[in-house]
Amino acid sequence: MQLRRTVLTQASPDRVFAYLSDFTTTTEWDPGTVSTVRIQGDGGVGTTYRNVSKFLGRESELTYTVEELTTPRKIALRGENKTVTAHDTMELKAAGAGTEVTYTADFTFKGVARFVAPLLAPALKKLGDDAEEGLADALGKLA
Repeated sequence: MQLRRTVLTQASPDRVFAYLSDFTTTTEWDPGTVSTVRIQGDGGVGTTYRNVSKFLGRESELTYTVEELTTPRKIALRGENKTVTAHDTMELKAAGAGTEVTYTADFTFKGVARFVAPLLAPALKKLGDDAEEGLADALGKLA
């Protein structure tokens, strides 16, 4: 299952990259995030984060690992727990004086969750819509 959203901001690609590459900022723009804490690393490739999110009234914890950082163009992380693997990719490109950010989240459900995943589509769409709005607001403050 995939979510993809594109946000435009007047902030520069360098500034947006610096902000988004610190995954702890998810608490500022993703309404579903309860907490994100860096548990290992310096923020670069291989860094791990513990992310707790609330979805459909339940808290879920994923451990995210930074898989790619290409300044100031791409940030890719992989999150995992026993029921889901998430691949989050943020691609940045200059847009006039600002930046266009395309955020893609790919979810692969495991075990029993695979069978109920299609039923989650409307809730995941709302989650994506809310995160898009939060991201646009947060990036707007960087401009």
